[in-house]
Amino acid sequence: MQKFSGVWTALVTPMTELGVDYEALQRLVEAQIEGGVSGLISVGTTGESPTLDSAEHIVVIKKTVEYAKGRVPVLAGTGSNSTHEAVGLTRYAEEAGADGFLVVAPYYNKPSQEGVFRHMGEIAKVTKKPIMLYSIPGRCGIEIANSTVLRLREKYENICALKEAGGKAEKVKDLAEKAGGSVDIMSGDDGLTVEFMKNGAKGIVSVASNIIPEKMVEMTNLALKGEWEKAEAMNRKLAPLFKSLFIEPNPVPAKTALQLLGMIPEAYVRLPLCEMAPANLETLKNELKNAGLI
Repeated sequence: MQKFSGVWTALVTPMTELGVDYEALQRLVEAQIEGGVSGLISVGTTGESPTLDSAEHIVVIKKTVEYAKGRVPVLAGTGSNSTHEAVGLTRYAEEAGADGFLVVAPYYNKPSQEGVFRHMGEIAKVTKKPIMLYSIPGRCGIEIANSTVLRLREKYENICALKEAGGKAEKVKDLAEKAGGSVDIMSGDDGLTVEFMKNGAKGIVSVASNIIPEKMVEMTNLALKGEWEKAEAMNRKLAPLFKSLFIEPNPVPAKTALQLLGMIPEAYVRLPLCEMAPANLETLKNELKNAGLI
């Protein structure tokens, strides 16, 4: 199974009112690879999976794989609150060339941990490629408990990683100790990357790396080498930028920043997301200036 570490970028999906902007997507993929990231996540939450239709979902994955040209692996976001739909998306994404899958906890339904276990198990049965579980209780209403992660890891060889976005370093530490290296834990929060890595995580599934891939790679590499003072100093320096990228719902600020940097022609997001409020936009611009990006 793929060993997950370093920076994996949760790619935005560039759009216009007419649809997905594949030329801009190709430029973003190139910029990420040039920035030294370990891998790419296609159509996760940052890629606006909730508002891509099924056909777009698969084409974006296929194009991302095509643009990456095997230089870095591409994980496809194939989670859903419908087990049937998640299984179908996983099958289609595998046919599209995905190297593995990011599967979020079933949102809205609020299943029990037994329900989460069975849901993830059905997905694991239809592929031999690696699966990264994704626990983000703030969006899903439930978490994937460490006990459930360990049960899944024991039963399904291809469930081998967790993106943890619950904000609790103690959960990371507990799982790292109990898993004994069998589960690669990735931070799901840019600002907690170093803290989570000090507690056993191997890296970050990053939104900020859409904007600053080289800096995220540098910070994460410092942490992987145990150079904690340098890693923490970088984190403190980047913290205001991290905060500004989540001043409104993700990926609105990230797309806006990419437009301001000339990386994508439009910051267009689909409803129910919308453009940034003027005051928040000014805050984002200021932090991009403070970071020396514009």
